[in-house]
Amino acid sequence: MTQSKHDFPIPTLPAGKLLIGGAWLDAEDGQTIDVVNPATEQVYTQIAAGSARDVDRAVRAAQGCFESKAWQGMRPLDRGRLLERLALLVEENADELATLEGWDNGKPFPVARHIDVQFTMDALRYYAGWASKAAGEYIALSPFANDGGIYRAYTERRPVGVVAGITPWNFPLGQAVQKIAPAIAFGCTIVLKPSEETSMTALRLGELICEAGFPDGAVNIVTGYGDPVGTSLVDHPLVRKISFTGSTATGQRILAGASSQMKRVTLELGGKSPTIVLADADMDQAIPGAAMAIFANSGQLCTAGSRLIVEDAVYDEVTKGVAEFAKSLPIGHAFTPDVMLGPLISQRQLDKVSGMVSAGVEAGAQVLCGGGRAAGSGYFYQPTVVANVDTDAQLNREEIFGPVVIASKLTGLNQLKAAANDTEYGLGASIWTSDINKAHLLADQIDAGTVWINTHNVLDTAMPFGGMKMSGLGREFGSEAIHAFTEAKAVCMRLDPSKI
Repeated sequence: MTQSKHDFPIPTLPAGKLLIGGAWLDAEDGQTIDVVNPATEQVYTQIAAGSARDVDRAVRAAQGCFESKAWQGMRPLDRGRLLERLALLVEENADELATLEGWDNGKPFPVARHIDVQFTMDALRYYAGWASKAAGEYIALSPFANDGGIYRAYTERRPVGVVAGITPWNFPLGQAVQKIAPAIAFGCTIVLKPSEETSMTALRLGELICEAGFPDGAVNIVTGYGDPVGTSLVDHPLVRKISFTGSTATGQRILAGASSQMKRVTLELGGKSPTIVLADADMDQAIPGAAMAIFANSGQLCTAGSRLIVEDAVYDEVTKGVAEFAKSLPIGHAFTPDVMLGPLISQRQLDKVSGMVSAGVEAGAQVLCGGGRAAGSGYFYQPTVVANVDTDAQLNREEIFGPVVIASKLTGLNQLKAAANDTEYGLGASIWTSDINKAHLLADQIDAGTVWINTHNVLDTAMPFGGMKMSGLGREFGSEAIHAFTEAKAVCMRLDPSKI
């Protein structure tokens, strides 16, 4: 790799085209989207801006593959082998993919390489194993009919059909595989719509998918804006399943649109996750843990611990410690040595975070550290700790999706349930304590899809993931993925005992 004028290693860029039916195509109307490096604010390439006609081509290619004898007759083990071959290619190109992610998303190279790319390889291999493990049941029946017959039934898991995978910009490569791998493992085909702001690693993954020998049309990639690409996928009559990760507002629109055709939907949406630090916690673990619960990935995490709820006896110690930790975090572009925080994804996101913090300060909130844009070019925002925020303030109620945490006191454990659940979201939460009884008993009280104890933001493809309340519908990962991408089909039969 050569070096850019910003001392960035330059990866080989994938062609910014659409993958449809195994071919790389321009958008039908020739429209493109500029791709911006968020650390420099500079355009460095373009991608195709797909249209509704492009979506139709891709969905029909996916449906054709799904209905083909070759796909229907492919052994589950062989679908697993496709995913394993892809995992090997990702492994061979790991540094290149991490570099490309650094350019496109801005996250530090070590994070991209050892978290995002590693997750991608692990997820591909995990679902490669699941491809041959989806099983039905044998059922002995007790029907009302008293006709002398013996009734038996069995169930089988059938793939739902064509899947629309719509992914966000915070973990572009991992999110793409999060949709593709289980869809393929369980016999579906897929049309992927990556975020228009971070499509480069999805396109490079598409090249590796072709190299791995996936059948034409099994995986299709249509880049472009939410409208028309996402909207057209949701509305297309041949799409039978939508797997979406993104904002709650967009998820609500998808759910409403999908209802008219009764499409199956999995929605992993926003969060306002509490990080709860009790007085008996090990502060050597709890303080940096609470800090990284929010500041990891520059706060651009759906499970970010954006509400720091601290027992009053240690409130000053914890908030001071988190603020000092925040001040020590190196900020810079993806290839800065020892960098911990990269930029926000766009000027729009930077304006949103800045605006929410400014509005909170005007309303009386106290900034303990940070509170503004970092100096220099790029969409960088300082890691920020804010206190004295009114319960009903925007900062306390809405997802910020930036490196901003709101600190509040917990004056008694009897308040914990109300404080933790005082949000419309229910995606994640963490409890920091050295008391195992408190840990488990309090975890039961929190309305969240995942509750971590003495850790935060630990995800594994073997552990179900998803949210309660406005944080979404359904679950991804683990055995739950079987239910997300297949449907149970029952076959019932009458046996005649007189025949033996």
